[in-house]
Amino acid sequence: MAALKNSPFVVTVEVNLIVVALTLLGLWSRLWSLCHPPAVVFDEVYYGQFISLYMKRVFFLDDSGPPLGHLLLALGGYLGGFDGNFMWNRIGAEYSSNVPVWSLRLLPAVSGGLCVPLAYQIVVELGCSSWTAVAAALLILFENSLVTQSRLILLESILIFFILLAVLSYLRFNSHQQTSPFSARWWLWLLLTGVSCSFAVGVKYVGLFSYLLILALAGVHSWQLLGDRKLSNVVVLCHLGARGLALLLLPVLLYLGTFYIHLSILTRSGPHDHIMSSAFQSGLEGGLSRITQGQPLEVAFGSQITLRNTLGKPVPCWLHSHKSTYPIMYEGGRGSSHQQQVTCYPYKDVNNWWIVKDPTRQDMVVGSPPRPVKHGDTIQLLHGITARFLNTHDVAAPFSPYAQEISCYIDYNISMPAQTLWKVEIVNRESDRDTWKTILSEVKLLHVNTSSALKLSGSTLPNWGFRQLEVVGDKMAKASHPSLVWNVEEHRYGRSREQAEREEELQAPAQMDVGRNLSFMARFWELQWKLLTMRSESPEHKYCSSPLDWITLDTSIAYWLHPRTTAQIQLLGNPVIWYSANAGAVFYIVLFLYYLLRQRRRVYDIPQDTWQALQLTGTLCLGGWVVNYLPFFLMEKTLFLYHYLPALTLQILLLPPVLEHVHQHVIRSDALRNTFCALLLVWMSTVILTFTALCPLTYGLSALSQQELRNLRWKDTWDILIRK
Repeated sequence: MAALKNSPFVVTVEVNLIVVALTLLGLWSRLWSLCHPPAVVFDEVYYGQFISLYMKRVFFLDDSGPPLGHLLLALGGYLGGFDGNFMWNRIGAEYSSNVPVWSLRLLPAVSGGLCVPLAYQIVVELGCSSWTAVAAALLILFENSLVTQSRLILLESILIFFILLAVLSYLRFNSHQQTSPFSARWWLWLLLTGVSCSFAVGVKYVGLFSYLLILALAGVHSWQLLGDRKLSNVVVLCHLGARGLALLLLPVLLYLGTFYIHLSILTRSGPHDHIMSSAFQSGLEGGLSRITQGQPLEVAFGSQITLRNTLGKPVPCWLHSHKSTYPIMYEGGRGSSHQQQVTCYPYKDVNNWWIVKDPTRQDMVVGSPPRPVKHGDTIQLLHGITARFLNTHDVAAPFSPYAQEISCYIDYNISMPAQTLWKVEIVNRESDRDTWKTILSEVKLLHVNTSSALKLSGSTLPNWGFRQLEVVGDKMAKASHPSLVWNVEEHRYGRSREQAEREEELQAPAQMDVGRNLSFMARFWELQWKLLTMRSESPEHKYCSSPLDWITLDTSIAYWLHPRTTAQIQLLGNPVIWYSANAGAVFYIVLFLYYLLRQRRRVYDIPQDTWQALQLTGTLCLGGWVVNYLPFFLMEKTLFLYHYLPALTLQILLLPPVLEHVHQHVIRSDALRNTFCALLLVWMSTVILTFTALCPLTYGLSALSQQELRNLRWKDTWDILIRK
């Protein structure tokens, strides 16, 4: 044994049995009977579709957030051997045998289970006792809503895991900052803070609020370092550089990395292609790439083109015309030009084709060699099927009277001459001699006579306009708003001189063989912009709620109903924990203000280190609740109870430290302290009993009687508890 002790290869391992026990309890509570129910539960119908698309490598766009969360869910499907073949079209649909339900739900369940020991370690790092930390972990363990959300193919448990990991990592880093700066563990926890923050944002954008809170706290601590005269300027710069590297640069790189993996997997054309630009679509296998692959790069005089508006709202559309004319009189008595209608049409159509003509020549074919169109050139656009020129004049547009009507010119032998000259302005040009390029160039078409720009107004025309979108000439447009910008999507070199041959040529598919793709950064910025600006229409949902409903737990969500029995899963919080957390937050604010006012009067009721620990606890827990809750009041989207869970988790972590502070510093009498401890035991027993009473709704394994199911709001759960 003596020789063994002196051996340099002996490794001493310290195991915290409390952490081990809490980890096992957390995982057991989330993993128990994980495959139940074997049917689609609530938003699994939503995330399951994206998992299937990942399995088939089909591009999609989800405006709920970045791709990391979806990638992690898809990883579970990949490891479980899921082939993506399942119709996620109905809540309650039974899973087929090829769907690895356990594997798909595993990662959210593990993430939720690990939140229990994380809660314990966070409270310990805040300076509390092990018993207080155990109480915090038990509150996370017995919160029904957190258990329910963790057991399904959903993202909230993963988001909460990364938020808690970020908080713990920063606390550990801050602890090592006091004792061993720049040590291996110091670097480990600092880098893990940046990684966790990046992953929290990568799962859902609401993770950004917790990231900003930690950045603010790191900024305050960095400011304090600047005032430490014991540190040299070089050491201070090293501290600031390390924090910038780990908390700013590393999260950005990891965020970009998730998008790189996302775009590397999704290489095939899919249902959301039309939302993206033509250049983005042309880089996907199938779909538009089959049409645009190998098109001539430079637009030349005589080119046959389709023009897509870059705004993409209210729907992506292409410049279009047809034989119908504007009505002689609009509603309201305004007159029109009665010229041929020009619209923006949201579908591929032969009437979307236009021919680029040189106004100084009669030819409408591409010469040999081709003469490319350059920035600043004047052109005419001839509608391919009706052989009429794009025109505008001093006549008000149908639904935008401030702008000019756009038409294709018909010669009625009246005093309204054709005004069909347009100047090409390449918005994203590198020089004034740039040529007009297919897909890549974004152009404005400026009318020579009136200086108005071709613009998509976004208004929908009535039945006489076939419900297509209005196109106008805007004189006031000086900037390059996307509604003014167009790009060539489909392109071929015209060879037919006769109109009949030209019509036949326009309806034939292009046959070319060269492709081009956007760079990763160009695709990233476009996808990021779409995620931030795209707003899908969210109709009112019967289970939607307001942020005010969340605090009072005056709402729940029926996640799943058994088709033959009364067994069901409800997203319903533990009311004892919920209201205790609210009371703890209010008491903390009162206590903090009391100490602050007393210190202003030079009265110090608690030691300085206790005051600093109380401040840090409030910053991370109460501050975390604030930044994860209040922003929802400003969001114009359909909200549900589960949006409150990250804020609730941090609010719960505030309660045990507050109770410990009351026990140690507020209550002075030993008898009162003993009474207080007894009350806390009764309170914790009530938490556990309430959790048990709500378990049938949390796990959905057993049916309740009709009397028990009459009303599932929290005020009526006490009836269930009493009957138990």
